[in-house]
Amino acid sequence: MRVRSIARRPAPAARRATAPGPEALEPRLAPAAAPVPWAPDLPVYDTGTPLVRDVWVDPAAGSDSATGTTRETALRTVSEAWRRVPVGVPLATGVRVNLVAGTYDEAAVPHYWENRLGTFRTPVILRAADGPGTARLPALNVFGCRHFRVEGLDFSARGGDVVHFEACTHVLLRDVTIRGLGTPATYDSPQEALKVNQSQHVYLEGCDISGAFDNAVDFVAVQFGHVVRSRIHGSVDWAMYVKGGSALLTVAGNEFFDAGTGGFTAGQGTGLEFMTPPWIRHEATSITFRHNVIRDVEGAGVGVNGGATIVIQDNVMADVGARSHVIEVGFGSRSCDGDAARCRALLARGAWGTAVPGDAVPIPNREVSILRNVVVNTAASRWQQFMVATPQPGPAGSNLPATVVADTGLVIADNVIWNGPPDHPLGIEQPALAAQVAARNVINVRRPVLADPARGDYRVVSGGPATAPPRPALAVVLQVVAPAAGAPVTTISVTFSRPVQGVSIDDFVLRRGTTEIALAGAAVTTIDGRVWMVTGLPGTRAAGSWSLTLKARATGILDAFGAVLDRPRGVAWLQAATG
Repeated sequence: MRVRSIARRPAPAARRATAPGPEALEPRLAPAAAPVPWAPDLPVYDTGTPLVRDVWVDPAAGSDSATGTTRETALRTVSEAWRRVPVGVPLATGVRVNLVAGTYDEAAVPHYWENRLGTFRTPVILRAADGPGTARLPALNVFGCRHFRVEGLDFSARGGDVVHFEACTHVLLRDVTIRGLGTPATYDSPQEALKVNQSQHVYLEGCDISGAFDNAVDFVAVQFGHVVRSRIHGSVDWAMYVKGGSALLTVAGNEFFDAGTGGFTAGQGTGLEFMTPPWIRHEATSITFRHNVIRDVEGAGVGVNGGATIVIQDNVMADVGARSHVIEVGFGSRSCDGDAARCRALLARGAWGTAVPGDAVPIPNREVSILRNVVVNTAASRWQQFMVATPQPGPAGSNLPATVVADTGLVIADNVIWNGPPDHPLGIEQPALAAQVAARNVINVRRPVLADPARGDYRVVSGGPATAPPRPALAVVLQVVAPAAGAPVTTISVTFSRPVQGVSIDDFVLRRGTTEIALAGAAVTTIDGRVWMVTGLPGTRAAGSWSLTLKARATGILDAFGAVLDRPRGVAWLQAATG
């Protein structure tokens, strides 16, 4: 994975929408490089210099009997262009499909996009040749593809999901509009505008996603990636959630608005059979949600429901919680939705859940941090400031502890909240936690002032949190995992001070003495982004002095706030002859 972090300058004015409903077709509103004034240091997926051949498509002047190699010899249908991408084999040369401006109807587009295996160097690219928003397509349904990039296209559809990715890796959506047509409030629209499930390395940049009677964006069992500089809106349920064992995601610099149940939540409820090992306990793990704007949302602005190591920091919420509360920390839910055999198999591997269709068990939270957020409400939330769930019993056979707790390691601090009168209920029933929250936050004492929200500028110009202390440097420790007696060292644990992304086996150097040893067959894996395991070290049976070094430069390793390693780190060991 290659992700870099860059700073951005102030943004131009953004359109302010009202209630969820149908949207007129419109040009793209914000390109991927569009600055976000309240969000510094946003990650950007580095696409490198791909090796590709071009295929052109022109819905008006093209012909499917043409070569398709130039604009002048363009094909007529996207289906023919897709047919010319090799199936089921890693691409030696990538394919860039250039769509000339126009509207592509359903008859000209594949119903199912499947099994195209790009690489970082040789991706499959589907792009609007004449600029973002100039090529309009119906629904997109992609399965089993790798290194699939979509740039500048406009997808509009009714029913189902407008855009759906399943079992894919390394997906980039940049400058893409995804629009559910119809009226979400009356369920006359797609269920979800964008759904991604059982996929890894998914990146959304500069997108506009809207129009769903459920969620505008739904991630289920998605690990590694980011969602940045995007507008996500127009849904009846949450604007976006990441659930079902989603992990290691950064959501930053976005605008969430016009949603019913809430703005964004880490975790929710999932059928156990849809989860992918090893992420089979918490609904969401190592999610960083920062520098976003959440506005005009009927329910909570943000929530955590069954999450672990979740950071919600430096966000601005305006006019949220009218039906309930502004921030929630509740339980997730885990059911078995019909495939009892798979549910039983995952329970045997230590998953949390049930194998009884129709049952559901609560999923706890651990190490949730809600820090330095600002809430500015014109009118008070209906009931209270927060909702923090109280303990519940862990059902027998669920692998859960006897008592399930939503606030283990919960920290709510340095937030500034303007929401109702001074005596508006806090909404936290746990006495010790309630006292801490009251003492460590500024609630209905001063009203923060935003720069120019009517024109899309949500910077806090006064009354916000105090200046943040410098963030500690990113640290890492490498340790030998002791082998069985007489066996060589083959596994090294790599523990970072905070969850990181971008670690690959290419970031390590193995040496015997001063001789570098190729890491062929070795792998690096993680569950939570903080502890990574390097396994399968080759050749270490040979006697001698061995070392494994983690490089600091040109690695792509960074945490959710853009911090990188300042110098290499390593571990050394002496290997006796093992025979």
